Amino acid sequence: MLLLWFGFFSFVFGVVIYRLQFHPLSEFPGPKLAALTSLYEFYYNVVLGGRYLWEIERMHEQYGPIVRITPHELHVADPEFYTEIYAGPTRRRDKDPRLVRLAGQPMSMFATVDHSLHSSRRSILSNYFSKKSIAGLEDMIQRKVQKLVKRLNQACDQGTIVQLDAASSALTADIISEYAHGVSLDYLDDVNFNNEVADSILSLASVVHVLKFFPFLLDLSKFIPDEVLEKLWSHAANILRLQKLVRTQAAVALQNEGKVDGQVTMFGALCDPSLPAQERTLDRLQDEGFSLIGGGTETTTGTLKICMFHLLNDKALLLKLREELEQFPSSTWAELERLPYMRGVINEGLRLSGVITRLPRRAPDEALTYKQWTIPPNSLMSTSTHFVHTNKDLFPNPHTFDPERWIRAEAAGERLEHMIVTFSKGSRQCLGNHLALAELYLVISMMVRKFDMDLYGVTADNIVTHREYGFGVPKARGDGFRVTIKRVPNP
Repeated sequence: MLLLWFGFFSFVFGVVIYRLQFHPLSEFPGPKLAALTSLYEFYYNVVLGGRYLWEIERMHEQYGPIVRITPHELHVADPEFYTEIYAGPTRRRDKDPRLVRLAGQPMSMFATVDHSLHSSRRSILSNYFSKKSIAGLEDMIQRKVQKLVKRLNQACDQGTIVQLDAASSALTADIISEYAHGVSLDYLDDVNFNNEVADSILSLASVVHVLKFFPFLLDLSKFIPDEVLEKLWSHAANILRLQKLVRTQAAVALQNEGKVDGQVTMFGALCDPSLPAQERTLDRLQDEGFSLIGGGTETTTGTLKICMFHLLNDKALLLKLREELEQFPSSTWAELERLPYMRGVINEGLRLSGVITRLPRRAPDEALTYKQWTIPPNSLMSTSTHFVHTNKDLFPNPHTFDPERWIRAEAAGERLEHMIVTFSKGSRQCLGNHLALAELYLVISMMVRKFDMDLYGVTADNIVTHREYGFGVPKARGDGFRVTIKRVPNP
């Protein structure tokens, strides 16, 4: 027994010496405890609940723009270095295997670690999400938007409170499910906009930090009977329920050469006979299908919620946007994008929302230079979008929702939109960015034109980011983004 204890302490001592003195990142600044153990991150993200991002912010204030934040990862809080970390397709960037395992989608693009494999998988679906393809989808998006209009008109007639975030999630889930899977989930028809996709994604977000340290938990939960899992761990039950739904749809597509109800879907591209056999399995279709529908729902809703809160919290902003929109009564997405104030509203929503968690990358084939520092090849490095979007040099008064900052920047010849990284950058940029933008422009313009809304029990504490669970999470969850609603009188 004594020998075992001696061996254990010798191992720990060896790890300590290696990480502090001989590790490739040992020369970089940062807290010694963060360099020694990932338990430092565990404390802030698991014990305190999603607060490590702000500890990293404190580290940068103390140590400078580049900091060693875990034994194996550097964080760079310099927007100018962002595109070095998240580089384009000609420069290899691999993901961190520990991060991608937590979502339980090992065969998806999101979970693909290797640069080359990711590139080949992305190329299969990239045409579906090009700006041209999404512009061709506008009629379908408008049909869903009109369905939402009908529901909001019913709320006006009945005098009911509307949970706007639930309505938005229902809309985006219906759009992406019909486009990607060929079958709309029709959550807009539910009286309360109940939504398995939103439940699943929010459940995954709520345990994202636990799963980062214990990724096997989600796999283990698959062996627990549904009724037992619902009682033991409802978050996992929500995630697995959506995975099963997607798997059923994928199986139908696989049996029918990618067609669902006679329609060609993205599943058809994923099971094209020209692809290698291992890329056309049911597991692969399930994981990619889950990733597409999850990624196409809550991110857009988060941005819409930010935009609508600020417009409703300061009605002068809303009236200015409505005045601009009144000049174009039947605007298409392309026309809306050209409206300066509308574009500013969307850009501010994007800047203050989205995925703010770290998305580490490795550069296996090159050493990167940042100021006087040389980052060794294959080192994990990241920059959270939070540090770009709240940079005071780029965005004075960064926590203020100011649509006109974009108009001022354009007048001054500044390329400020280039610094919006909500969808990330480079070869792994979010595939669905054009779909998200089309939805945001069309939905927000519709709401502002047709309805007068007032916040119902919603304050900044229910909106402003206070914790990081993949997305930004406010200090107080509340009862959802609720509004009272009435029609705008006809001019």
